[in-house]
Amino acid sequence: MITFNEALKTVKHATKKLEKEHIELSKCLNRVLAEDVVSPIAIPPFNKSAMDGFACRQADLSETLEILETIPAGTPPTKIIGEKQCSKIMTGAMVPEGADCVIMVEHTEITDDKFVRFTETKTKTNICIQGEDIQENDVVLKKGTRLKAQHISVLAEIGCTQPLVYQRVRVGIIATGSELVEPNETPAPTQIRNVNSWQLMAQLEKIGITGNYYGIVADSKEATKAVIAKCIEENDLLIISGGVSVGEYDYIPQILKELEFNIWFHTLSVKPGKHTVFATRQGKYVFAMPGNPVSSFVQFELLGKALVFRLMGHDYYPSIVRLPISCDYKRKRVDRLEFIPVRLNANNQVIPVNYHGSAHINAFTQADGIMAIPRGVDEFTEGEFVHVRQI
Repeated sequence: MITFNEALKTVKHATKKLEKEHIELSKCLNRVLAEDVVSPIAIPPFNKSAMDGFACRQADLSETLEILETIPAGTPPTKIIGEKQCSKIMTGAMVPEGADCVIMVEHTEITDDKFVRFTETKTKTNICIQGEDIQENDVVLKKGTRLKAQHISVLAEIGCTQPLVYQRVRVGIIATGSELVEPNETPAPTQIRNVNSWQLMAQLEKIGITGNYYGIVADSKEATKAVIAKCIEENDLLIISGGVSVGEYDYIPQILKELEFNIWFHTLSVKPGKHTVFATRQGKYVFAMPGNPVSSFVQFELLGKALVFRLMGHDYYPSIVRLPISCDYKRKRVDRLEFIPVRLNANNQVIPVNYHGSAHINAFTQADGIMAIPRGVDEFTEGEFVHVRQI
């Protein structure tokens, strides 16, 4: 049995990045840069007006100013600003030569069609200076960056329309267990609906991956081995729910050994998800979790995301906040690091959700995150700060 931190280090150590490819800007969300991105231009590319107003000299703010022309955005100025002169200018337009400020329309008074007067005593320059955001040849995004909307706007701004990224990981998903039926079927008295596969598909979709679902596999070693072999051939990563514990029908570890996988770990000092398997073989990866839906959900959040992103060239760091707990909290067993569902109240206090154990996925519909309870800790007192991983 190994600790969570040891398992996380193992996943990162044993995982190699996928190949690289150029892709269209429209398909970049959640992809990971495979090289630094350097800007070929300065941003802004010229001195740009930040306001609708009048471009003039600060030395002339107390004077009545002659209006030389109107400068719309996208049209270059044709006049140089001299003493007691200005040009009407729109937001985003190029500031004319000679001007060192833009006075806002709201702070002016038109005296006749050709003259304007500043009605305040002082003003900001209201000019975005050429290169103040980005200098030519600046590294604007670093290799390993997971591309979010704000990163894509920067790529668009500098004209990087086909960035080099790591390939998207191909993920196969299977659920094991003869007791399972699909959600559109009516279970027999001894059956339950398959929750984990659809939960995992959604968790993957949330981070930009469309999983390949291979269905439910009955508790047969031969059938399970055949499906696993097929999934491994067709995917980079196989995620399995069920079949990893120590029961008579828990075939997964044995099958992986027969398929010549190296099993890096099988049991974790973590609750839920004690029996979680990570295995590798020549650029193929298997991540197998217990069949209880909370175990599956939590272990994907803890280790599965890190594995997926590592394959795609990104070191994933979850959002973890430190907040006070709203009430006293106790637990009986302290032998493992434990994660429980919690929600946050209006005062940003942590409230443990009513939770019955690793089959109680309903509890997570009320949760904003999962609270970590370190090994050896049996209670928190009201107001004590705890760590919550946002989900």
